[in-house]
Amino acid sequence: EILVCPLTKAPLSYDRARQELISRAAKLAFPIRDGIPIMLADEARRLTETELNG
Repeated sequence: EILVCPLTKAPLSYDRARQELISRAAKLAFPIRDGIPIMLADEARRLTETELNG
């Protein structure tokens, strides 16, 4: 199953350790709660420059 960023439609990467879907294009991390991706911008965490460059 392929999910894309709801804002940019760019591909997402999965961060298993943090249980997040990462949108580098939007600089956001969408949480996964109880196995369900929460694809709402209001629920997303803004990525730091370190995370974007790492």
